[in-house]
Amino acid sequence: MVKVTRRDAAKLLGLVPALGSGATLAQAAVQDRPFPKNFQWGCATASYQIEGAVKEDGRGETIWDVFSHTPGRIKDGTNGDIACDSYHRFTDDRKCLQAVGANIYRLSFAWSRIFPSGKGKPNQKGVDHYKRVIDDLLEAGITPFVTLFHWDLPTGLKGAWHSRDTALAFADYAGFVAKEFSDRVHDYITVNEVRSFIDIGYGQGRHAPGEQLGARELNQARHHGLLAHGLGTQAIRATARKPVRIGMAENNYNPIPAIETPAFIEAARKAFRWMNARHLMPMLEGRYSDEYHALEGENAARTQPGDMEAIGSPLDFIGLNIYTGDYVAPDEGPQGYRLVKGSPSYPNMGLKFLRVAPAAAYWGPRLLTEIAKPRAIYVAENGTLAQDELVRNRQVDDAERIMYLHSYLGELQRATAEGYPVAGYMLWSLLDNFEWAEGFAARFGIFYTDFATQQRVPKLSAEWFRELIARNALV
Repeated sequence: MVKVTRRDAAKLLGLVPALGSGATLAQAAVQDRPFPKNFQWGCATASYQIEGAVKEDGRGETIWDVFSHTPGRIKDGTNGDIACDSYHRFTDDRKCLQAVGANIYRLSFAWSRIFPSGKGKPNQKGVDHYKRVIDDLLEAGITPFVTLFHWDLPTGLKGAWHSRDTALAFADYAGFVAKEFSDRVHDYITVNEVRSFIDIGYGQGRHAPGEQLGARELNQARHHGLLAHGLGTQAIRATARKPVRIGMAENNYNPIPAIETPAFIEAARKAFRWMNARHLMPMLEGRYSDEYHALEGENAARTQPGDMEAIGSPLDFIGLNIYTGDYVAPDEGPQGYRLVKGSPSYPNMGLKFLRVAPAAAYWGPRLLTEIAKPRAIYVAENGTLAQDELVRNRQVDDAERIMYLHSYLGELQRATAEGYPVAGYMLWSLLDNFEWAEGFAARFGIFYTDFATQQRVPKLSAEWFRELIARNALV
């Protein structure tokens, strides 16, 4: 059971006013900036970050199991062995979603729960577990968006992303999931953030498996990640028993014109193509662009016939993971733009990469729409850590998170008001969880997780998010 105080639970379920004595939604909503009718609201999580139960019911080992147990790799020395114990407490998580009024939930399947070694014979216990999770969500009226790969690669896949065989194994896995789950799950995200799991894991070495490859090897590993997306898309289309929607989620670069004039906006368009040439643009266009070849030269990825057609497979939606952005200005150089670098005092949210740039939530969807004309866009992740502490009456007053979310969602509302096809928003994250190399030190949830007791406690931001969803408008 989710253990919250009666008053907190009542607030989150709308049973008592959260706006002060005598206030009404009608009075408070005078200045509301609405989102489109039928806009979808929810939260996002990932299997390794929340599930735990790493040795239960036939689950195979993953690269994050190995990496998190390697001394010095995780900031606070923790690991995902238990995390939020969501493998056993998925109904608690669903109750948290209900408490804020979410109607969608982005979760990921652990590849190694379904194919313990990444391929071969499926593990029925893993399949049955995820069917229970999905059925529980559907009974509550919550639509699942299932991510098939969110970084927890089975160690049984020898060569990992160095090997083309990993992309082929992913296609088999994706096709199997579609066949087994398409009666229940209609929205699929193939892979999460090729840019991150390749560049940080194989280039910078800060994430699993902790390698630092040269440019040519790194480009080839990235190509295999892109190919997994493409072949997985094709496999889902071929095996799904009912109509489905397929997308991907990418933590792309979001250039922002420093001044909204035609020249600066055109510089941002050029920057979008150059900055995303290695990972996002191949999925959108089915080719490695001139910008890519100018950046990589002789280190460009080697392809085989049919690769780029698969990578560019048509998608039903694009998922954007929006955390930050980069201000740009026109430049006379060959790329046509330059970065406008902030000073050392430029604000961030406690991690170096999390520079505060709310306009990314407008310019990301706008530039994507102008360049690629997607059918639909979802913000598949957006959120921040905060210095969350339980205070008097077991409350977490995370006003800085509300500030961050309010500012980004204000820019997203501008995008929807101007007609850009943003269909939904998934907040990262539902729960404080195992935040990769940061361990438990970085809390991104709108529900506080007491990792000793597994109690979930709604933060002030959960109440704010509930109010936003209830109004379908910026609060």
